[in-house]
Amino acid sequence: MAAGDNLLGIPPTELPMDPAAGPLTEGVDPRDVARSYPASSLVWATLAEDALADGDAVEGYAFARTGYHRGLDSLRRSGWRGQGPVPWEHEPNRGFLRALGALAKAAGEIGESDEHKRCSDLLRDSSLTAARQLGL
Repeated sequence: MAAGDNLLGIPPTELPMDPAAGPLTEGVDPRDVARSYPASSLVWATLAEDALADGDAVEGYAFARTGYHRGLDSLRRSGWRGQGPVPWEHEPNRGFLRALGALAKAAGEIGESDEHKRCSDLLRDSSLTAARQLGL
């Protein structure tokens, strides 16, 4: 088996389409999208990535943590039990994976090394493709 293969035999979790994806793609301000779709991990991931790109690791951390927890809620509703693949290739999963990646980066930037490692490990365990795409 190649690295990243699902050795546990747990089926991949695939989230439903995120309703925030449309407005974000159309260029609606992510803060306005968050007001309309506060349960969206994608919108919080977008806000986190924007904050990190602007050099605000604390704001990025807060947005990423929100997206991560919203994503966990969605994953659990979709049958995820804390482990197993969350494929990057299934586009609706990317909101959670991006929030997780942003949380790892922000945690590293604010000196929260244990959380940086935990989030980076979870990202790689969930999707090696996501970890590569997100530079982790």
